[in-house]
Amino acid sequence: MSVPAFAGGLVGGSARGGAPAAYCGAVEEHRTPFAALDDQADQLRAALIAYLDATAADAEIRRMRAEALALLDPRPGERLLDAGCGAGEVARQLGAAVGPGGEVVGLDLSRDAIAVADSRSGGPPVRYLTGDVAALDFPDGYFDGVRTERVLQHLPEPDRAIAELARVTRPGGRLCAIDTDWSSLCFEGVAPALVEGLRAEAEAAGMRLGTAGRQLRGRLVRAGLVDLRVRAVTLVFTDPAAGAQVLPMLRRGDLPGPPGMSPRVLADFQAAVDAAAAADAFLAALTMWIAVGTVAGPPPEART
Repeated sequence: MSVPAFAGGLVGGSARGGAPAAYCGAVEEHRTPFAALDDQADQLRAALIAYLDATAADAEIRRMRAEALALLDPRPGERLLDAGCGAGEVARQLGAAVGPGGEVVGLDLSRDAIAVADSRSGGPPVRYLTGDVAALDFPDGYFDGVRTERVLQHLPEPDRAIAELARVTRPGGRLCAIDTDWSSLCFEGVAPALVEGLRAEAEAAGMRLGTAGRQLRGRLVRAGLVDLRVRAVTLVFTDPAAGAQVLPMLRRGDLPGPPGMSPRVLADFQAAVDAAAAADAFLAALTMWIAVGTVAGPPPEART
């Protein structure tokens, strides 16, 4: 995705994509399948795209996205950018909001993700392009609004990307950034020692708990945006199967679990999760942040 990294995984590096990553901010050697989606084997690539679809359908992610959409406030006739669009779910929602008189560009680093998004598109007003969120090929002030979701946490220079997103947004336009605070991740019903074991392994692999979400407001301030609105949305999972759409340590099946994690530590943790779920004692919570700001300056005259 435009800044893919492991969807909801323990990751590190400068991966780019619209999927989440946990314990991120690590050294660049710890790259994940989403970091180079187009280079993966066909079976894994298909599984990763399926992951994006499952995440988009997750009730907690949908609740968070609905709040973010309300803050961005897309309007008929506007020109919008979804930077890190993945398979295009949100871009299509934006297209419905702007209507036939508007325009939506879904941008992603992955050619394969863009091909999937394009195959699902109903055509105008949505179009899809490959590109780098930190080096956008659009003129200054081209968009009325931009959004980027779970992208900045994977970038080596997130402030540079925000500056670029602000550059292509007109004065008076809105910039919506969404990201995860993986340091907020907590579990109930699982022995603390098992959770700490996961964290210790992540740190030993050169990874750390990320705080990308709480940093969003400060980054928008430094970029010169005004009229900031910030929301913290806590995702709550009482079903491990639902939580696995977002949390990699709960994942089973086709998608690999967190990189750098010993099979025994992960198996012990997942066995404890299964036991907690059987006793209706499992809970996991993770906070995501939404920050929306206005690009400073007088708005330009209406486009003709």
